[in-house]
Amino acid sequence: MQCSLDLGLFLWDGKPERSQDCNFLQYCKVCEGFKSPRSHHCRKCNRCVMKMDHHCPWINNCCGHRNHSSFTLFLLLAPLGCIHASYIFIMTMYTQLYNRISFGWNSVKIDMSVSRREPAPIVPFGISAFAVTLFALGLALGTTIAVGMLFCIQMKVILRNKTSIEAWIEEKAKDRIQYYQTGEKFLFPYDLGSRWRNFRQVFTWSGSPEGDGIVWSLREGCRPYDLTVEQLKQKADKRVRSVRYRAVENFSGACCPITKGIRTFFTTPCTEEPRMKLKKGELVLATRGLKHWMYGDKIFEGDDFSQDGLRVRGWFPRRCVVKHVSDTGSDQSDDEKKTR
Repeated sequence: MQCSLDLGLFLWDGKPERSQDCNFLQYCKVCEGFKSPRSHHCRKCNRCVMKMDHHCPWINNCCGHRNHSSFTLFLLLAPLGCIHASYIFIMTMYTQLYNRISFGWNSVKIDMSVSRREPAPIVPFGISAFAVTLFALGLALGTTIAVGMLFCIQMKVILRNKTSIEAWIEEKAKDRIQYYQTGEKFLFPYDLGSRWRNFRQVFTWSGSPEGDGIVWSLREGCRPYDLTVEQLKQKADKRVRSVRYRAVENFSGACCPITKGIRTFFTTPCTEEPRMKLKKGELVLATRGLKHWMYGDKIFEGDDFSQDGLRVRGWFPRRCVVKHVSDTGSDQSDDEKKTR
């Protein structure tokens, strides 16, 4: 078993203890092992992370099982520190400007070069200092608002004992059930029904979260692999509803390609997901898309979606590809043909 205390990484050595559990788990081709429940593979860290919430570029690390509480406290303390800094900036500008204002009968004058206050301040406060302080105040207020909103989002999912990824999986489960009209009902298995109990799963007096990151407390009436089974269903549905495309133009993988049209340039996806290079004639399995962009996996020879164990996927301009018509005259994927 591979485990890291700071990230909360976990991967079985090949297979779980019970071989029958392999039918309910996802297999990671990169790490060459089965993922434990609530684990996901991070493309940035290139490893699987227990109870992964997201990869944070600020800390250059993943927010997972072991450091979820520390990351949330960081989101709380950063705005508090910015509020304290904003107070200092405001009071500094107020006192310095007050000491430089002279009130006349017909006008109010501000002299930034001389202060009536004695003794003189240790740090000279002139025009440049005023501009820098005003700029720093704007940054502090902006950070307070932005990071404060992220803190509220994190607390919302923590009080439901979820992660950002699991909240998205739950939404996709509702869409899948509604699309196929199966009549089934998906219950998130880790919501314990009490906000306090959910809160205690992440925040404890010892600083370490409850559980080992492998076995989780379950909601009454739920089974240990309900979430992983739903993920497998969504992946199967994703393959069925995907469409094959053939590249008709080369694409360099640029984030904002100028040569692919003005609309493509200005509507580039606002996401950290990679852009995928394309060469004319290559096959791509598109799984989702926007008006001018598409996202999918590159198909190699033999219909293998990986090369040296790594999947090649990302965004590419829609104008670079056309629907691929196979020898049978159909543009459906092989999985879709099998379902008919």
